[in-house]
Amino acid sequence: MKQNMGLIDRLLRVAVAVVIAVLYFTNQISGTAAVILGIFAIVFILTSAAAFCPLYAPFKFSTKKQQKTEG
Repeated sequence: MKQNMGLIDRLLRVAVAVVIAVLYFTNQISGTAAVILGIFAIVFILTSAAAFCPLYAPFKFSTKKQQKTEG
């Protein structure tokens, strides 16, 4: 797995996951919405931790900055 997520992308996903968790634990969301958003939050945390988004791969999309090579 080649990393394809930059730092800002990863931080935004974690922030969204935290907001979803706060909404759930303060009983602002419940039922089907809570389940669906909870799944999204888990996926966001996992993809952020791995710095890899499987949906980016088929399109060869990346938010990660390319490192400059000297030479």
